[in-house]
Amino acid sequence: MSAENRLENLPPIVKELPAELYSASAVARLDRTAIDDFGIPGYTLMRRAGRAVFDLIRHRYPEARQILVLCGAGNNAGDGYVVARLAHQRGLTVRVSSLVDTEKLGGDARQACDHWLECGAVEPFDSALLAQADVVVDALLGTGLKRNVEGQWKQVIDTLNASSTPVVAVDIPSGLNADTGAVSGAAVIADFTVSFIGLKQGLFTASGRACCGEVVFDGLGLDEAVVQRVDADAQLLSSLSQWRLPSRRHDSHKGQNGYALIVGGNEGMTGAVILAARAALRSGAGLVAAVCRPQHVNAVVAACPECMVHGSHNGEIPPLLLERADYIGIGCGLGQDAWAQRLFYDAMLSTRPLVLDADALNLLAKQGHSSLTEKCIITPHPGEAARLLGVDTADIQRDRFSAAQQLYNRYGALIVLKGSGTLIQADAKPLVCHYGNPAMATAGMGDVLTGMVTSIAAQFSNSSAVSLKQAVAAAVCSHGRAGDLAAAGDDRGLMATDVIEHIRLAMR
Repeated sequence: MSAENRLENLPPIVKELPAELYSASAVARLDRTAIDDFGIPGYTLMRRAGRAVFDLIRHRYPEARQILVLCGAGNNAGDGYVVARLAHQRGLTVRVSSLVDTEKLGGDARQACDHWLECGAVEPFDSALLAQADVVVDALLGTGLKRNVEGQWKQVIDTLNASSTPVVAVDIPSGLNADTGAVSGAAVIADFTVSFIGLKQGLFTASGRACCGEVVFDGLGLDEAVVQRVDADAQLLSSLSQWRLPSRRHDSHKGQNGYALIVGGNEGMTGAVILAARAALRSGAGLVAAVCRPQHVNAVVAACPECMVHGSHNGEIPPLLLERADYIGIGCGLGQDAWAQRLFYDAMLSTRPLVLDADALNLLAKQGHSSLTEKCIITPHPGEAARLLGVDTADIQRDRFSAAQQLYNRYGALIVLKGSGTLIQADAKPLVCHYGNPAMATAGMGDVLTGMVTSIAAQFSNSSAVSLKQAVAAAVCSHGRAGDLAAAGDDRGLMATDVIEHIRLAMR
């Protein structure tokens, strides 16, 4: 049997993404383990990778007849040359453009290039090639990128992004940092990304999701024994089975299902408390109470009659509420005036575990030190995270994994770093949420999440079956999935109240 026919018999592309996420260096170790310890030739892995990309093109673009492959240097380019050869053998019209002198290629990439040259030519890049192609294969830059993309590389990427031709990225969109998801000067915006051997953690947070399009994974037929040799760096939450909560006993009552207390609602910000309280109830809390400005009590009751509402004149939280609450969610519409500060310190001095968001995080940052426990949860967006760490927002987005770890080390609480690819940091291995969409980038979404986190943490505060990390993962994923259900594929016009109405369905 020929090598090409053996490739045809490889298992199909895995449709459900695996949970394990890796840094670029960890994937390199997986690659070396397969080659050095299990005797799989590097060129065999390269041919399998090229086959995976070509199979995706055939399945997703069955009418495509003209393929443009853009190659750089290294193994990423080698994968591209394999794709070109396979497409040529299937009778497609293939053009290959390289941004480097092919004579400088070495190793497996050199062999792949030589095999392509038996079929066709390699030519300089010309933007006119984009208009002639049905699909473009991005094999310019791989996971080993250590510098900013500039010069001709940037020009080509910018030209590609301005084109309407569909793009399939090989392993990772060129210019995207595999470890952080940050754009290194410029990055390809792909329609599909076919990732090999191990999923790179940068594909799923920061700019990763915007650049990758739909991510497809192919393990290249590696034995599980290879994968077990290298520890994953993070875990992707992309399957309902990873965070579904246990069913309630039929004889349970409201007093056994969590008491969530929401604190906030300063002048002009009543809606934040309403959103959080309603989200807490929809997430299953047996009892929900709220503390807000006295003049806002009627508005909260009218919008959420199931919630017990208390007006605080002097910024104190009634002692009975502090005593009964399983979790206190504070910050939604809190403000930072004297009234807000008294509520904040009342909560901080209590013995109850806290969920801190919005202005509670700003007050925590001003406090300058941590008084939190491991049962507390903080839910910053990048701007709030920057204030908590005393850096710029750009520093947070440059490496969200590092930022989440720094927040965890400094404050000792469970961290929910919000954004595209929300991170949950509760130990050495962060969780990455794969739900959510750009329509959720609107006012009130954070208040809904605070209510959900407070509610689900309260429900399982005394559970031996569900850890705090699991409870928060359920809240974050349910929030994102409710947003996806409510958005129904649109990227505008979604309101926080729409998400609340989809929480029950998302949590099924």
